[in-house]
Amino acid sequence: MPADFRAQLPALANKTYFNYGGQGPLPTSSLEAITACWRTIQELGPFTGAVWPFIAQTTGRLRQHLARWFGVGPHRIAFTENVTSGCVLPLWGLPWQAGDELLISDCEHPGVVAACRELARREGLLLATLPVADLRGTPSDTDAQVLQRLEEQLTPATRLVVLSHLLWNTGQVMPIAAVAAALVGHGRHPWLLVDGAQSLGSIPVADAAAAADIYACTGHKWCCGPEGLGAVALSERMLQESQPTLIGWRSLSHEGNSQSEFHGDSRRFEVATSCVPLYAGLEQSLLLLDAEGTAEQRLDRIQRRSSKLWQGLQALSAATPLLEVPPPAGLVSFQLGDERPEAVVERLGQRDIWLRSLDNPHCLRACTHISTRDDEIDQLLAALANS
Repeated sequence: MPADFRAQLPALANKTYFNYGGQGPLPTSSLEAITACWRTIQELGPFTGAVWPFIAQTTGRLRQHLARWFGVGPHRIAFTENVTSGCVLPLWGLPWQAGDELLISDCEHPGVVAACRELARREGLLLATLPVADLRGTPSDTDAQVLQRLEEQLTPATRLVVLSHLLWNTGQVMPIAAVAAALVGHGRHPWLLVDGAQSLGSIPVADAAAAADIYACTGHKWCCGPEGLGAVALSERMLQESQPTLIGWRSLSHEGNSQSEFHGDSRRFEVATSCVPLYAGLEQSLLLLDAEGTAEQRLDRIQRRSSKLWQGLQALSAATPLLEVPPPAGLVSFQLGDERPEAVVERLGQRDIWLRSLDNPHCLRACTHISTRDDEIDQLLAALANS
């Protein structure tokens, strides 16, 4: 297996790429794994007795692999198409009562927020806000502030807390395991839903995923897997308390029996036919990342690059990083003088330097990965300096 992860990414051959938080480039060997899997399925016959063991092996390997990354048993892993599905499907199956409160951080992705708002409308639930967007300091200070604010915002009606692991806009890391521990002592022990869209493949997730009730991720961002495939880790109590909402044959323990019960594990939240070759592609991307070191070792490399970018932005008179300290992960959000972020993105894109703008806060976001080179960071800083 090639040791150089970057050499596997043809998308980086002709551009300078800082959009891993939107979508990571697909490695060549992952694309080859997808096509090879597709070819094998067709050779075996897409609906024959010979193909089912191959499909079971392909999906089973990925479930086992993700379970190791999540730090949970494979029975707690369900496959989804994306993060939003992983959050919403088990969330909507919980036993809600009118007047229950959803405590949602002010840094959550609009897709998850919209799902919670609609759930609240249908079930007569209350919405409250956990403020974290203004936290721009050190990890220790951030952790302390999050836990203090959580305690202040919790009420007897609080039934769910929604908090991302790595905030997609400011780049702060939330103390998910500590939040989960704090909720245990709350009267109704609220469920904890975690959007892990920016965390899997970026930071270690095992402690957080094992502690949360719903921990949903995607494979196409920092894992550099194919789009259209994600996973969610569910707690044991979630498996006991939540019922399927969108139901298909994969939700059932025996597909051919119309009286079949749902799976007793997380598979009850899987629905129906999905694209099996994508499983082979994501598995290969995970193997490539494993070959680059542990999650902690990879994060150290990511942090060195994000710190270099953050320090370079500090030296630019027009640039203002959102965080007051070097980022704890690979998301580097910043503002650039009076120039509209959208105009900066367009201008740099004409030079094949790719980052993105965000609406709230209105800023720019650049992502550094293990594949990001120092000279690319220098290139970005030079382009920003010439504004």
